[in-house]
Amino acid sequence: MEIIIKKLSEEEIKSKNITKWPIWTKEVSTFDWFYDEKEECLFLEGKVIIHTDSDKLEIQKGDYAVFPKGLSCKWEVIEPIKKYYKFS
Repeated sequence: MEIIIKKLSEEEIKSKNITKWPIWTKEVSTFDWFYDEKEECLFLEGKVIIHTDSDKLEIQKGDYAVFPKGLSCKWEVIEPIKKYYKFS
């Protein structure tokens, strides 16, 4: 299962209405997570390393990420996170 990480233009952020999505914050920590729905998010602050069975990815401020439904992973929050998010 692939996690998509990319930068969005201001136009893309507006077209997806991202600034209307809820905001989630998390302190420095490590935890396991399972996605029972697809999640899209835009990181406003912080840095995290996502550990999957086959990969290790870093996501940080300014990154847009899409986590697929069915993904099991471990979040290693290196710097406190603040992000817009949407499940679908």
